[in-house]
Amino acid sequence: MRSLLPVALPLFLCLAFAAAAPTPAPQPNIVYILADDLGYADAGFNGGTDIKTPHLDQLARDGAMLKSFYVQPVCSPTRAALLTGRYPAHTGVYGVVRPNAPWGLPLAERTLPQALRDAGYETALVGKWHLGESDAAYRPTRRGFDHQYGLWFGNIDYFTHLRDGVLDWHRNDEPSHDEGYTTHLIALEATRRIREKKPGQPLFLYVAFNAVHDPHQVPDSYLVPYAHLEGVRRTYAGMLAAMDEGVGQILAALDQAGLRENTLVIFSSDNGGPQPGKVTSNGPLRAGKATLYEGGVRVCASARWPGRIPAGTVVHEPLHIVDWFPTLLKLAGAPSAQPLPVDGRDLWPTLTQGAKSPHAALLLCGTQPGVAAIRAGDWKLHVGAGGKKGSDQVELYNLARDLGEKNNLAATHPEKVRELRAHYDRAQQTAVPSGEKPVAAAKKK
Repeated sequence: MRSLLPVALPLFLCLAFAAAAPTPAPQPNIVYILADDLGYADAGFNGGTDIKTPHLDQLARDGAMLKSFYVQPVCSPTRAALLTGRYPAHTGVYGVVRPNAPWGLPLAERTLPQALRDAGYETALVGKWHLGESDAAYRPTRRGFDHQYGLWFGNIDYFTHLRDGVLDWHRNDEPSHDEGYTTHLIALEATRRIREKKPGQPLFLYVAFNAVHDPHQVPDSYLVPYAHLEGVRRTYAGMLAAMDEGVGQILAALDQAGLRENTLVIFSSDNGGPQPGKVTSNGPLRAGKATLYEGGVRVCASARWPGRIPAGTVVHEPLHIVDWFPTLLKLAGAPSAQPLPVDGRDLWPTLTQGAKSPHAALLLCGTQPGVAAIRAGDWKLHVGAGGKKGSDQVELYNLARDLGEKNNLAATHPEKVRELRAHYDRAQQTAVPSGEKPVAAAKKK
């Protein structure tokens, strides 16, 4: 009888090799929690003392605190930057997208949820969209989200969900008449998405609270611990406490589902706090929301992934929200090739290995073309500092020595002005006009 060994041996070796081959690392679940109008120094982990934020503080202690994390000065541009990895100078989303405006995040943009869904992720948006709705093509379920729940715009009543008398609360882009305080509803839906996550499929969950944006409203019970605060600041404190509670519920849901160890949780605000000193606290930073000073664009931020991001890490290197796009695609094993050039850079070595910022210079775009700031190392240049398009007014600050941007050094350091201005000029060569278009009077809500 002829021996089967010559046939069996190669088969055995193939099976043995397959068994010994390393198993690919599982794709992480990704939860991005975005606050709205949170002051830089209002969370305890970032210097806050008069508002209790135990869950945000624990999240930061368990991972990394990002001390020089930049966004855009108002909300729509920041959300566009997160979802595309591209600066407003390249998306045209410089300002806020209003209800019924015939524009939004350009349809040519391939979004983060689209890229992650192509890589096998289940994708969900819970909370605020603010990137267009006048045409169905602009809406979340057409931009890569399998699930959508919450508001399309900002500035809605937290209890009635009305904006200017019109309902702005939706599920899968259809009107929803769910009742309740919006912060509670967003947290509840986020935990439901975690509980009902499809087995064996990674989840991308984008939780965009409308808290702590005005109107300043909160159930009375949240005001009780803050009797020592006065006026709007007291209501704001209660709103932040309610949001922190919701963050705690989301983190608890991850633990209960056994997902903590393989979930990257990211937290940030969409811009700096408005009315600093009266409503919010931006700490030592100058000015606030809608400006390119540090108080408008440097925000409270953290990231946690147990075993991957060392607990207690503090990152001072400048990073930008556009950097999460290529970083998350890489962590998810998604193809990095995009139809349009990405401005973001992989921030993972900076976050986990103490590497320098991946940027030679960061571009911070104003709410209209031509107004911008450049940060390179410790230096920051404002171009069009008066806020006027085409203005040649410049301001120069050394943030290492002058975090509050009080001493304009443009006149005494012309060589540094020229160096940073060259970065600005290169950026302007590829800048696009604003995509903003006026709302037709007949369609205004």
